[in-house]
Amino acid sequence: MARIIGGIGTSHVPTIGVAYDKGRQEDPVWAPLFEGYKPVAKWLAEKQPDVLLFFYNDHATTLFFDLYPTFALGVGERFPIADEGAGLRGLPDIRGDVDFQAHIGEALVNEEFDLAFFQNKPIDHGIASPLPLLWPHEPDWPGTVVPIAINVLQYPLPTARRCYRLGQAVRRAVESYPEDLKVVVVGTGGLSHQIHGERTGFNNTEWDLDFLETLRDDPERLTQLTHADYVRLGGAESVEQIMWLAMRGALGASLEEMHRNYYLMTTTAMTVVTYEERENAAVGSQREREVA
Repeated sequence: MARIIGGIGTSHVPTIGVAYDKGRQEDPVWAPLFEGYKPVAKWLAEKQPDVLLFFYNDHATTLFFDLYPTFALGVGERFPIADEGAGLRGLPDIRGDVDFQAHIGEALVNEEFDLAFFQNKPIDHGIASPLPLLWPHEPDWPGTVVPIAINVLQYPLPTARRCYRLGQAVRRAVESYPEDLKVVVVGTGGLSHQIHGERTGFNNTEWDLDFLETLRDDPERLTQLTHADYVRLGGAESVEQIMWLAMRGALGASLEEMHRNYYLMTTTAMTVVTYEERENAAVGSQREREVA
């Protein structure tokens, strides 16, 4: 059967993609961020997952406010990467596995998650910004992607608990798929940041680090927080943390945190964390933490 071997939490700000495309990996302001992804890419190269399943949010690119679903699943063999104003990127279309995507969709609907489905739509920086930092792409991506978009833009938003339960349902869906696939679940979005209003530039590193510890060890506690709690603690855009909870819900109770890089850059806490299912982790491995 298909199985989940680990998870990744990552920022997805569009400037990461712009900096990557412009070859700014060695610039002093960007180097700490890009260096932080190298152990993650190495881990993925070693584990060779067949699928990256993304919980992310669309930024009015694939979807729009006149019809913006709570949860949406992409089904298709290929998804173009959106031009978000900086020009077309030199990346191949994102690959999909229709049979696996359709199975996930049917399983979630049967668990009473009322999904929307999209096809032939471009995917924006919610996935495309971190993806080339995780996987090589020449001449093509080494595996397929399952894109699951979560509404964190237009209220009412799904609760933190609902997103966590979505992740749990996704795990059951994956494990009921008969083919032998290795899956890594990715939750994207910023930790503390606010990019508009009176608190523009707000960050809360203490909260960010507490969130990461609690996400690993006691995620149920985070499901009790309201959207107002997340906004108060981390800024308006930090409500994206509920997508990390969806990722965590898809993982087992016992995890090994293999790598963490936290880099506070301008207005956003740029973070990438890798978790491995405990039964798949090497005995005695130590968590690698890089805090720049």
